[in-house]
Amino acid sequence: MSEVRTARRRATIQDIADAAGLSRGTVSRVLNDEQYVSAAAREAVQDAIRRVGYVRSAAARSLVTRRSGAIALIVHEPSVVVLDDPNIGNILIGTNSVLSEAEQQLVTIMVDSARDSHRVVEYLRGGFVDGAIVLSARDDDPITKAIVEIGLPACFVGHPPDAAAISWIGIDNRDAAERITRRLVDTGRKRIAMLASGLDRDSGQDRLAGFASALGDRYDPDLVARNPLFSYTAGAEGMRELLDRAPDIDGVFAASDAVAAGAMDLLQRRGKRVPEDIGIVGFDDSAWALRCDPELSTVRQPARTLGEQAARQVLEQIAEPSTEPRGLVLPTEVVWRGSA
Repeated sequence: MSEVRTARRRATIQDIADAAGLSRGTVSRVLNDEQYVSAAAREAVQDAIRRVGYVRSAAARSLVTRRSGAIALIVHEPSVVVLDDPNIGNILIGTNSVLSEAEQQLVTIMVDSARDSHRVVEYLRGGFVDGAIVLSARDDDPITKAIVEIGLPACFVGHPPDAAAISWIGIDNRDAAERITRRLVDTGRKRIAMLASGLDRDSGQDRLAGFASALGDRYDPDLVARNPLFSYTAGAEGMRELLDRAPDIDGVFAASDAVAAGAMDLLQRRGKRVPEDIGIVGFDDSAWALRCDPELSTVRQPARTLGEQAARQVLEQIAEPSTEPRGLVLPTEVVWRGSA
């Protein structure tokens, strides 16, 4: 029998059996890693698999195991933010490293619109993945509701208030924002503003709350420029708005490093010196922080570890469905550089 496979026909169990000179039943027992197969037979089957180019059908395997072998990483951000934000890439790398070791396939899904959300809900309901990791979930998100209804093993990076029944991992955004704002106050700044982003999710809300708490009676809501996106463009637009509204500001807390970078470029185009005229701090300690001139004071969060721990939580739930939802808070660090 010819062992040359064409692109139009996949090798089958029968092809393996013919090449190995064994029965289909023996081949099946080897493929399913069952006992009562001799070492010689197992070796013959493995050799035949290599020779005929057999690839086991994921669809057929899922019918038996009722598992797809895939975990979704759902990134609830528009494409411009995904490209701007190195933290998302680091979370993805951390997630993939853990899933790869567990021989699980990572499926990355971007949610850029309401239509995307409904499409993803139907995808999850279809059983195409065994679990999900969700980044940047919004309040009242249909994807969150679907995960709860399906009972899908899941972990959120962040802690949406309407996802109490789902495991999550994150940082204390409020505490970190309060600490870096206090550090900025300690430099002697008197009129401190904020470039607030992502206020439709817990991270953005908590960073604004931490900023307000640090300033206390000095907090002025008119010195807060709001934008839905953690992006460079949001920083430039927000900084222009703040300077037009309050030209005497001398300090700025930006809700992310990308936002801070956009703000610093706008300041320098306006002839403002950083930090002499306006001190600025960010959040994330991403690659943006080191691209700034001067380098950016910021909050370091462990993005890769967030991805790793989220993946482990989902794998635990798949292995043991009775696992109770739990939250895990990772530490952050204020990194002080030349921008303030």
